[in-house]
Amino acid sequence: MLCIKAQVMQVTQRGFTLIEMMIVVALIGILTAVALPSYQEYLRRGARSEAKAGLLQAAQWMERAATVSGVYPTTAANGANFFPAGLRSVPSNRYTITLVSTVSSFTLTATAQNAQANDKCGEFTLTHSGIRDNTNLSTGTTSADCWNR
Repeated sequence: MLCIKAQVMQVTQRGFTLIEMMIVVALIGILTAVALPSYQEYLRRGARSEAKAGLLQAAQWMERAATVSGVYPTTAANGANFFPAGLRSVPSNRYTITLVSTVSSFTLTATAQNAQANDKCGEFTLTHSGIRDNTNLSTGTTSADCWNR
């Protein structure tokens, strides 16, 4: 009797199962849901810093102009956006800086626009006496939080 040995070859499959793929997709979805809002808030916070720097720069310009002439340049005589073009908007185009002034006072306002329009800090204001404030704050946010962060 002839004995024929049949060799059974093990077949190994390579690749991923559907369940493994679904787990990976679920993990990516969870990470995205957590990371994306944090990243967007990080970008908003950076634009807020640019807005504050722009307001301070514009206030310095107003003080230098007042030092030369003895009075602040007025909005009525020069228009709301008469100061140098570089001071009118934040480089990221997320804020526009406007001015309201008289010979003895001024108020600078950084108004959120574009992607920053719904920011929790709203508009930033800075006056001739150094008062820093915010308007249109969302619930639970204070001006101190916005200016100091």
